[in-house]
Amino acid sequence: MSRLVIEAGKTERAYWSDLWRYRELFFFLSWRDILVRYKQTVIGVLWAVIRPVLTIAIFTVIFGKMAGMSSGGIPFPVFVCAGTLPWQFFATAMSEASNSLVANANMLSKIYFPRLIVPASAVIVAFVDLLISLVIVAALMAWYHVMPTWRLVTLPLFTALGMFAALGAGFWLSALNVKYRDFRYVIPFVVQFGFFISPVGYSRDEILRRMPNLLGKTIYQLYPLNPMDGVINGFRWAIGGRSTVLLDWNSVLISILVVILIAAFGLRYFRSTEKTFADIIRSEEHTSELQSPCNL
Repeated sequence: MSRLVIEAGKTERAYWSDLWRYRELFFFLSWRDILVRYKQTVIGVLWAVIRPVLTIAIFTVIFGKMAGMSSGGIPFPVFVCAGTLPWQFFATAMSEASNSLVANANMLSKIYFPRLIVPASAVIVAFVDLLISLVIVAALMAWYHVMPTWRLVTLPLFTALGMFAALGAGFWLSALNVKYRDFRYVIPFVVQFGFFISPVGYSRDEILRRMPNLLGKTIYQLYPLNPMDGVINGFRWAIGGRSTVLLDWNSVLISILVVILIAAFGLRYFRSTEKTFADIIRSEEHTSELQSPCNL
């Protein structure tokens, strides 16, 4: 006769190996989210292309034609595309990861598995969107005769940097979203605010050109603290071909350090609160049952 031995703390010690053991669940959740995203849409995966194309067109007119901002030698649509795609990838990945635990609350309250799988699998949807939208980059580079160079091989590195930034923020916000449900209203504001302080339609050098005073210099120095500054500038440098765009490796290094801090803090907070997720969800389910009309 086989015996089941329950040992205190064993689950905690085997947590990281469980991530590998439950890899099929990770793939299942990722594939399910991808199917749900595109299955009931009229034009399917074209949504991953239409949204950035509209953003690129609007920013090209506003920043390129009307404001006359510099693009460092890159055709302005390519310049804006290199800022739009990584930002939308980060914003979508962070938003999906932040809401993933609440969206899968029924699983959290019923079965055991490493909860990190849920927000991590949600990021895959945004990554698929990015892969599809890379068609826009190829089309614009061909249209404007931007010949790729060896720098193109660094594109996955900057993509990984943006992914780790989204994961770190997603771990933190998803844990907060379970405990404080009003964070679902905070997340869109965070995304919108981050959009305005990220160089999506302009370059960081444009700040000094437009504001050659102490305030402009201060903002210029603080910009690398935004991890997406290094990611976006890296994208532009990678797909800029033989343009005169230079990459400030010091700012990239700062962005990498900030991403490491965000990921470490987000992971630490997630793991410290993970044990309470199921209890909070069960408590909310019990409260909802008591407040339902059938029980009044």
